[in-house]
Amino acid sequence: MAGIEDVAKLAGVSTATVSRALSGKDHVSDRARAKVEQAAAELGYVASHSAYTLATGRNRNIGVVLPYIDRWFFSAMLESIENNLIEHGYDLTLYNLSGGEEQRAKIFNDFLLRKRVDAVLTIAVRPSAAELASLTAMKKPVIGVGGIIEGGRSLVMDDFKAGMLATQHLISLGHTRIAHVSGKPGGDKEFNQESLRHQGYLHAMKEAGLAPYPAWQGEADYTIQSAYHVTKQILGNPLDAPSAIFCNSDEMGFGTIIAVKDLGLRVPQDISVIGIDNHDMAEFFGLTTINQRVRDQGQNATNMLLALIDDPDYESKLSVEESTEWPVELLIRSSTARPAKLSQK
Repeated sequence: MAGIEDVAKLAGVSTATVSRALSGKDHVSDRARAKVEQAAAELGYVASHSAYTLATGRNRNIGVVLPYIDRWFFSAMLESIENNLIEHGYDLTLYNLSGGEEQRAKIFNDFLLRKRVDAVLTIAVRPSAAELASLTAMKKPVIGVGGIIEGGRSLVMDDFKAGMLATQHLISLGHTRIAHVSGKPGGDKEFNQESLRHQGYLHAMKEAGLAPYPAWQGEADYTIQSAYHVTKQILGNPLDAPSAIFCNSDEMGFGTIIAVKDLGLRVPQDISVIGIDNHDMAEFFGLTTINQRVRDQGQNATNMLLALIDDPDYESKLSVEESTEWPVELLIRSSTARPAKLSQK
């Protein structure tokens, strides 16, 4: 069986270069990496994981913790994270918190503290001070996506700004009768996302001198079906209906669009609709949205974590509190327009 020395000889490089090239390290030229990969393929050489672990104390494995795996936001981000890790020569171990507090305790107090993962990436999960302290004691860097983590690093889109921008877009078109389909309280136990987006909506309405009407406030569970039923209730009185609806997510936006059309109304001629996410199906629905660039968030968070791991002084930077703000971007499609009465003038 071929060894690392055989690969180095065939490729005409040092064994150190072979090691760096096959482990995904950046400090190798594209030409040298290609020669090493070709030589390894010709010889059938596979790098020894156990040897690498013994030599470096690393496993080239990242633990990823998230609350759900069956929702688009999480599956899209997980896809991006995994692709990026594979490109850099890392494995991924997935931890799902859908089993409740007991499962969370096992994951943070046992599984993540074992030597199988080198670092931890959390998605919409806020490690507690005790959980962070345990990971820091085991020299495992942590980066979170979705909200500010006290005592830790995070990549954050400002949900208040997102809710405000979505509402301001509708106001700028001339809408004054604006409904909001928000998330149900407690739907995001970690970062209170649904409340922050609703507060952004309320702030934009107040800033424009508009009063939110209680009958136009609905709560759904971030699914198409739930938003569909909530929207039908909001639009139930044709003599007292809004002209625009802001939804806390694109999937709820899809449910709202379907409900509007099932009531014999038109989008955007009768009702404008805006969401948040830029879901893969948003363009199909023509949905105006706040573009989270979910996959880019996953890639950037992964790059931040890998850069930290590769920092020779990373152990002294484990417990640094640092929040990187992700931009809030408006993406206009065909689901929003001026109110019909203004358009007719």
